[in-house]
Amino acid sequence: MTHSRVRRSPDEARRLILDAAERLLAEGGVAAVGVRAIASRVGMTDAGVNHHFGTRDRLLEALLRHGGRKIRAGVEEVLDSWLDRGADLDELVEALAVFYRRGYGELAVALHAAGWRDEGAGMLAPVVDALHALRPDAADVPVEDTRLAVAALHQALATEPLYGPAFRRSAGLTGRAATTAAPQLRWWTAHLTRSLGLR
Repeated sequence: MTHSRVRRSPDEARRLILDAAERLLAEGGVAAVGVRAIASRVGMTDAGVNHHFGTRDRLLEALLRHGGRKIRAGVEEVLDSWLDRGADLDELVEALAVFYRRGYGELAVALHAAGWRDEGAGMLAPVVDALHALRPDAADVPVEDTRLAVAALHQALATEPLYGPAFRRSAGLTGRAATTAAPQLRWWTAHLTRSLGLR
């Protein structure tokens, strides 16, 4: 049985390859991102994948930029939506948690392990600015305190999909208390609300 070749534009082929590589990276780390595995996922030959990137190293470099842009754009979209609705901390915590549960937590951790670093500064600066402006003691407290609080929240939410249950079990939580993130998300909201003096 012969299969007819699917003609794709170079841009479409590169996007398909990078999307497949992104899924493989999130599923199995850098070692899982092989030309043969990618080719199988997108219905190409190994040579077809190599045609678009040259070498596996160049493919990995493109993957890091591609995945990083996706995460940055996704977080910015969440933040823009949150800022448009008003600064409700519960909504922010839940919106970021949902974003990272959609596979972006695994991707962020895999990208970091593969060497990607967001060289841009202040991806969460709009959140810092909005929360700091809401603080009744904003004039007396350095903005760095608010930055640290937002950074801690972001770190916890980004790693939750991969490590949340294990970290909760390591602290002695068992059963549903270990496997569900909801109580911890409520804890983050309450703790940040108090530490930022928002209520």
